[in-house]
Amino acid sequence: MQCDNAKGLRAFFDAICFGPKHLMIFGGVCPSVTSIIAESLEGWNLVQLSFAATTPVLADKKKYPNFFRTVPSDNAVNPAVVKFLNFYNWSRVGTLTQDVQRFSEVRNDLTNELEKADIQIADTESFSNDPCVNVKKLKDNDVRIIIGQFDENLASKVFCCAYNLNMFGSKYQWIIPGWYQGNWWEQANSTNCTTRKLLTAMEGYISVDFEPLSAKQTKGISGRTPLEYEREYNRQRQQKGVESSKFHGFAYDGIWVIAKTLTGVMEKLREKERENVYRNFTIDDKEVGKMVLDAMNETNFFGVTGQVMFRNGERMGTIKFTQFQEGQEVKVGEYNAIEDALDLINNTMRFQGVEPPKDRTFVRLQRRHINVPLYSILSTITILGMLMAGAFLFFNIKNRNHRLIKMSSPYMNNLIILGGMLSYASIFLFGLDGSFVSDKEFETLCTVRTWILIVGYTTAFGAMFAKTWRVHAIFKNVKMKKKIIKDQKLLIIVGGMLLIDLCILICWQIVDPLKRTVEEYSLEADPQGRDIAIRPFLEHCENTHMTIWLGIVYAYKGLLMLFGCFLAWETRNVSIPALNDSKYIGMSVYNVGIMCIIGAAVSFLTRDQPNVQFCIVALVIIFCSTITLCLVFVPKFITMRTNPDAATQNRRLKFTQNQKKEDSKTSTSVTSVNQTNTSRLDGLQTDNHRLRMRITELDKELEEVTMQLQDTPEKTPYIKQNHYQDLNNILSVRNFTDGKEGEKSILKNHLEQKPQAQWGSVDPSRINRGPLEDINSPEHIQRRLSLQLPILHHAYLPSIGGVDASCASPTASPGSSPRHRHMPPSYRVMVSGL
Repeated sequence: MQCDNAKGLRAFFDAICFGPKHLMIFGGVCPSVTSIIAESLEGWNLVQLSFAATTPVLADKKKYPNFFRTVPSDNAVNPAVVKFLNFYNWSRVGTLTQDVQRFSEVRNDLTNELEKADIQIADTESFSNDPCVNVKKLKDNDVRIIIGQFDENLASKVFCCAYNLNMFGSKYQWIIPGWYQGNWWEQANSTNCTTRKLLTAMEGYISVDFEPLSAKQTKGISGRTPLEYEREYNRQRQQKGVESSKFHGFAYDGIWVIAKTLTGVMEKLREKERENVYRNFTIDDKEVGKMVLDAMNETNFFGVTGQVMFRNGERMGTIKFTQFQEGQEVKVGEYNAIEDALDLINNTMRFQGVEPPKDRTFVRLQRRHINVPLYSILSTITILGMLMAGAFLFFNIKNRNHRLIKMSSPYMNNLIILGGMLSYASIFLFGLDGSFVSDKEFETLCTVRTWILIVGYTTAFGAMFAKTWRVHAIFKNVKMKKKIIKDQKLLIIVGGMLLIDLCILICWQIVDPLKRTVEEYSLEADPQGRDIAIRPFLEHCENTHMTIWLGIVYAYKGLLMLFGCFLAWETRNVSIPALNDSKYIGMSVYNVGIMCIIGAAVSFLTRDQPNVQFCIVALVIIFCSTITLCLVFVPKFITMRTNPDAATQNRRLKFTQNQKKEDSKTSTSVTSVNQTNTSRLDGLQTDNHRLRMRITELDKELEEVTMQLQDTPEKTPYIKQNHYQDLNNILSVRNFTDGKEGEKSILKNHLEQKPQAQWGSVDPSRINRGPLEDINSPEHIQRRLSLQLPILHHAYLPSIGGVDASCASPTASPGSSPRHRHMPPSYRVMVSGL
């Protein structure tokens, strides 16, 4: 019959109207004609049995209730395909369908079956002529198991595209229909691929189709085994010179279905006739049609195509699986729809890889962690650094009362060591990740290591900055006032810095705490060549507003570092034997500042390389802490070993300034003042002017006293010998200015002027002289000098660092003299014009 709907429908009506009475219709090959006839069968009370119509449309029992077929439907392969996928644990597939109704219906039914089996459909592609674009989409979606529904003409194009896109081999599995003609690829002339390329791309594909003859050699209802039937069929076909058809077995079993159905209907009619033997028995066409339909549904026998039975009019047959191996199709298994069992033949399935292809690119998450050897090496170095810090701490505590250590603020040194040890300890925490601790513990580590590093940094370098600030405050004062800055004040400064840190950290922890986040990177090929992909991931400590919090911390620490660098630069030329580690603190500040900037920048750039990042962070911390501790304590240790009394030999302060020519430097004593400092010189000149005025006032007072002595010469006996002795003792005070020969010579000149007689005695020959004569006599002049010199000396002493000008008596005891007082030698000034 031609696939012409009009001709087929007319032939059917002619057979009904002009032929004998029909009970069943056998046949129907063309899907379009068969569907039209099958849709009208119910009105004629007829049942149709087809042996070649495989279109899935005829499976709709609401539309075609009286249609049966001995050949399985195209949809019958779908349960077999699902069973095959489950056997190899393939749970992700893609479909490539030719845009034709037949294939679209199969694809829709397959979609339902896959959903029932919980198999993911990664991508569904349909094409009309050129499948390459759709094949490319399947590859882009990482579809590895591809179920195709297309005819052999387009199959060659599909595999040509697969070859060009390298979608074949050990990583891909194609499943296509198995009803193509033999050597169908040789007929493909519409592709740019050669036969060799097509065979390369086709190698290993699986084809699925119904089994034309059963593989079981069991005698069926005909009394023949499938093999015996096939031999007889081929013999007669060759005698008649006709070609073989794949549906011959289903046609043969179909005849047996009709025969068995009619036999059953006839037996039921005889039973009813015996039951109604005493009355008239009549039956209409509708009842006969109903009996035929029931008998068809009860069909169950073994034929040459296997077990013949129907479920909702569909043949529950056997589906075979074949694999294309080295240019030919080889049967590898079959699926029994009645038993819902898949039976694969041992050692027949061949995959191009060592194992079946994966249904997807299996992604193995691989943590980028810190290498254990690297962590061990840096941890060992860190432990050595902590041992060194412990040794420095022991050294500092043991020698805390030694003048060398005591002058360098041992308490602040202890803080520097403590901060260094906290910084060292943070290295151990930075090296721990998810390979060592759980996710919850990792979040805790995020917070702990941040706190330890920030507090350690502030403790160590805050103490250094505080010490540098003290040096700056003392030696950069314009008026050179003496400042006493004790360690308690420095501790308060460090405590204030730590308080700021704690406020920032507590707010950070409460408002936006650090949490564990995972950053995934692009897929990488497996280095071992396996059919998997590696997706590296890295754990980070982050929060919602990480940039803001880091900006606050960096800004605060940056300002602290800039302030420290400023102090170090300001005090770069100050050499302080009493605070002998100031220049080393400055060197530490510079080193730490540079290393922190470099370390922070490189650490940010190597965020995705944990080994490099950890190595840089650890080395920066180790370098900064070690250099700082060594610069602060190693010079002290060397001095203690080589010259332990060096600190007590010279307690004077000395300023050193860098000049262009070293030969022009002159060493000044502790009591000298830098005459180049204009502001200080102006202050000294003001004091000198004030002392000169005081001398003038004392001269006037001296004249008054002299006049009184002139008026009352008789009062001179009151000046006893012991008074002169006390005055001479005052004049004999030496070494007021630690070796100033000019000042000594002035006092010695007065002392060397010895009286010719005792100043306390009175010449009796001159008692009776007049007042005018006696006032200018040598005795009176000598007496006035003996009184004037101590008074003048008493007035000059404050200006040269001697007795305070507030002393009441010029004849004070030597015990209260400046020689027995501690006066800062740097404030003594020689007053000229004496």
